[in-house]
Amino acid sequence: MAAAEPAVPALPGGGGAGAGAPSGTVPVLFCFSVFARPATVPHGAGYELLIQKFLSLYGDQIDMHRKFVVQLFAEEWGQYVDLPKGFAVSERCKVRLVPLQIQLTTLGNLTPSSTVFFCCDMQERFRPAIKYFGDIISVGQRLLQGARILGIPVIVTEQYPKGLGSTVQEIDLTGVKLVLPKTKFSMVLPEVEAALAEIPGVRSVVLFGVETHVCIQQTALELVGRGIEVHIVADATSSRSMMDRMFALERLARTGIIVTTSEAVLLQLVADKDHPKFKEIQNLIKASAPESGLLSKV
Repeated sequence: MAAAEPAVPALPGGGGAGAGAPSGTVPVLFCFSVFARPATVPHGAGYELLIQKFLSLYGDQIDMHRKFVVQLFAEEWGQYVDLPKGFAVSERCKVRLVPLQIQLTTLGNLTPSSTVFFCCDMQERFRPAIKYFGDIISVGQRLLQGARILGIPVIVTEQYPKGLGSTVQEIDLTGVKLVLPKTKFSMVLPEVEAALAEIPGVRSVVLFGVETHVCIQQTALELVGRGIEVHIVADATSSRSMMDRMFALERLARTGIIVTTSEAVLLQLVADKDHPKFKEIQNLIKASAPESGLLSKV
């Protein structure tokens, strides 16, 4: 049988501060996930002060890109209730911070106005090591051409370019929003987050590059954790090991990330043969993407 909750007033009522609390403060038990940490707050503290205290106690564990609700333990109901409007701490109580769930299952709709392309680490030093690198360069270039035609922002990263070289010359970076060096495997850097915040209404990221099981995978998982839908372009993504690539794509697909192809992405973005840019996109895809060894390894 579960242990009974401590007796805590259902609503603030003007009781004493509690033994051991400094004058003018009230003891509060702050609960988050499996943790519960006692602290004190000023008498009359409201929602904002409670949030600040949660951040001071659990800041390294709270993903601020998610939405939360603060709840108060109500003795009357024997469970937590949403924090009452105008709540102010007046006596000993117990509160918790609850993250709202992110829906991972998506329909996968793409529109130019809500999409950003991420080109990950397509660098010269990877050329001899990455399987079918020439093929994914070709497809990556086609995607960037499509982004320019449709006015879609493009963010490019380069993993330690001092040692691994710049983006390959075949990839035309004309007009991209950001080219950023990195040492972190994920593309989700503070500069990238700031760039995304400048683009209104971003809902989807189309992600491609190398390596599938490292930088692509870690980028995709971080983006999904921030509530962004991710489309990984299978014919523009590879690794040194085909086994690593295969299991990464399988894992990501099970997570709710969409594994797709360059042609599917471009045609979904125009959506209609009457789209004013359809002819230009059609010209891009007249020649099919290379049917390399990637095809049988997805």
